[in-house]
Amino acid sequence: MGKQDSEMLKGVLEGVVLAVLAGRPAYGYEITADLRERGFADLAEGTIYAILVRIEQRGLVDVERVPSEKGPPRKVFALNEDGRAQLAEFWATWALLAGRLEALREKGD
Repeated sequence: MGKQDSEMLKGVLEGVVLAVLAGRPAYGYEITADLRERGFADLAEGTIYAILVRIEQRGLVDVERVPSEKGPPRKVFALNEDGRAQLAEFWATWALLAGRLEALREKGD
């Protein structure tokens, strides 16, 4: 991924994590693995954990500690009502911006 790709991704990564959690509750490594399978290969695990801390602090997820076979309990994150509202807002903003960008691209052709 190039520098421009990385910079653009930073702006939408929170919404991307919320979208993953809309499908099912998950812990940090599961989210990272899911996103890598979807083509976000250069995504650092630490980036996802920082986003999870932020969305937890903002009250967008519910957190459950689940015992782990290896090491300390895992924090499993589940999207709550506020998180679903935030995700809906993200998708609405995304659609608006994507439409404007597409119109700009078509005008330049």
